[in-house]
Amino acid sequence: MSHTALPPAQPCNPLHGATLEMIVTALADHYGWAGLAERVPVRCFSSQPSVSSSRKLLRTTPWAREKVEGLYLFMLRERWREQRG
Repeated sequence: MSHTALPPAQPCNPLHGATLEMIVTALADHYGWAGLAERVPVRCFSSQPSVSSSRKLLRTTPWAREKVEGLYLFMLRERWREQRG
């Protein structure tokens, strides 16, 4: 009988458990689609933007996903700083 190792817990990683849908929705709510397109220049944010089309692109385009995840982390840090104000 083989045992599979559980992935390590990541309690301090803000991306842990965050789906692409959650990330894109939060960014679009915070920056708006136009602001998101300025920060990550991909067509799915600027031409008929939707969460669905964004998820499809981000699943297959590693550089865009990295930029979006980085922007999400930046947004979370900014919110945290504002709350500590």
